[in-house]
Parts: sequence; C-alpha cells; structure tokens
Amino acid sequence: MRIAIDAMGGDHAPGLIVQGALDAAKEWPDTEIVLVGQEAVITSLLQGQAPSNLSIQHADEVIGPDDEPVRAVRRKKNSSMVAAGALVRDGQVDAMLSAGNTGALMAAGLLIVGRLPGIERPALAPMLPTMDDVGFLSLDLGANMDARPEHLLQYAVMGSIYRRKVHGMERPRVGLLNVGTEAGKGNELTKAAYELLEQSPIHFIGNVEARDVLARSCDVLVCDGFGGNIMLKAMEGTAGALFGEIKSAFTHSWLTKLAAAIMLPRLRTLKNKMDYTQYGGAPLLGLNGLVLKCHGSSDAVAIKSAVRQARIAIQGKLTESIAVEINGK
Repeated sequence: MRIAIDAMGGDHAPGLIVQGALDAAKEWPDTEIVLVGQEAVITSLLQGQAPSNLSIQHADEVIGPDDEPVRAVRRKKNSSMVAAGALVRDGQVDAMLSAGNTGALMAAGLLIVGRLPGIERPALAPMLPTMDDVGFLSLDLGANMDARPEHLLQYAVMGSIYRRKVHGMERPRVGLLNVGTEAGKGNELTKAAYELLEQSPIHFIGNVEARDVLARSCDVLVCDGFGGNIMLKAMEGTAGALFGEIKSAFTHSWLTKLAAAIMLPRLRTLKNKMDYTQYGGAPLLGLNGLVLKCHGSSDAVAIKSAVRQARIAIQGKLTESIAVEINGK
C-alpha cells in the first residue's frame, strides 16, 4: 500500500503532519508513506529518522486556508495538495490525505482525481460522536450545498458500503435527517428521497431527528450538505458552550475548584468523547480514488489515525466496492 500525505496542509503543518507520517511509517512497515511538499523543509524536520518506507515528493507551492478553492487548484498546479491528488489519479498511490483547505481538497478531488462512473456528487462523510463511543457516519456535511433525491440515495449506498468495509458493520442502519420521524415529514427533497431509500437494498430505518443522533439512532445519517453542515456547526457550538459553562462553574470558588480537581479525569473523558476529530479523516466518497480530509487542527496522532483508516479502506477495496454497487458490475 502507498499513501500520500499533504505535508503542507493544516494548522500544524508541516511539523506535526511530518511527525504523524513518521509515526505511521514506523508502525506499518508494509505501507509506503509519501510526504508531498517542500523537500528541504520536510527533510530538515525528519532529521535523518526516515525509515525506508517513507519518501518525499517535492512540491514547492502551498494552498493556504484563505485561497479560493477552485482558482487555487487550477493555478497552483505544483502545490502539495494538487500533487498528492495527481499521484492518486495516476495510480502511483492508493490514497491521499490532507488537513488543508477543505474547499480546495474537494475541488482537487473533482478536478484532479475525478468522480467514479455513475456518481453524480461526491460526499464529505465524517464520523461524528455518539454517547456509546461507536459514532455515526454522516454525509454529506458540506461537499454540496444542494442535492437531489437521487444524490441522497447514492450517499446512502456509499455510506453503507463504507461502514461495512471500514468498520465491519454487517447491516448498518441508514437514517434520513429530517424535522420529524413520520414518513410524510420534511420538504420536497426529503419526501422524494424517503421513497427512493425505501425501495433501495440498504437497511433504511426512516427519518431521524437531529436531537437523536448522539444516541446513535442510526449508523449512517444521510442529508444534503446545507442541512448537514448546520447540524455539525450546531453540535460544535453546543459542546463548546456547554464546556465553557462547566469551566466557569468549576472555577467560581475554592470549593468548586476542589470539586473540579476530583472531576477532572471524568470531564476530560467526556470532552474527548464529544470530539469528532478523534475519529481521524473524513473520506470524500464517490471519487475515483481514496481521498481523506483530516481536521484542520490535526496533530501527529490524528494523522496517524487517518493513515490507519486509509489502510483499512484500501484493504477492504472501498472504492472498488462503491463502483460495483453503483454501476452493478
């Protein structure tokens, strides 16, 4: 297996990205890690520690967080992100991952890697936390703001395959994000999508409300990118506000600070439970190659986790399985 890593993308690039790649290369000697980026910078960070299964592909340009996605991909052809995508397109690596500009990575996925035949819209599919620590896959969470019912059906099929191939779920439950659980609820999009999902071979369990997803009411949650991204941001904001209030309450007096010292281990566990970045990368499903989007603040541990995730997807022939399911051959 060969996995390309965009060494220059992310809040902590290139330092922690390179460290995560180095840790992954040492952990899995059967996997070749290709660090894509400015060779002199990467070499200085490796400090001669690189094992034989870690190599560097030079790319002197960088796509920054403020770059306009499509323009950046088209103009910065020798950027680390575009170069990594080209390696996937040309079959030189089996997967790529990046913690860089999300919009640019989606543009690179479409323009450089390309869509699988039969796929109308690729979808961004991160794992989100649940109270039982299993998590649920949600797609689309931002690759496409608008969607048609047929797109949601494809999302459901791809999400089901992903959970089977990567997480070993025999029959993942698929839910449709909606304002109520009754079949007739929602707008024209969700009503039409409901009918298509009912007739599909997946394990569709019906509509799911956002308030129930943390209890893992489904294993795959299907939605358009607009509604899905609103749900994600609402979860992030609620968690941030809640922990902010808890911190304020525990620092109110010496007595509450003493209580905080006792509760600290449990509170840290709860915070980690609610942190969706712990799940590694979010795949862009529907592309003609495996592309993983890591959180912008990914550290070395998160990069190593994303490599683990990519290895499992490659071993499970995820992209090939989606192609077969969508095209029936």
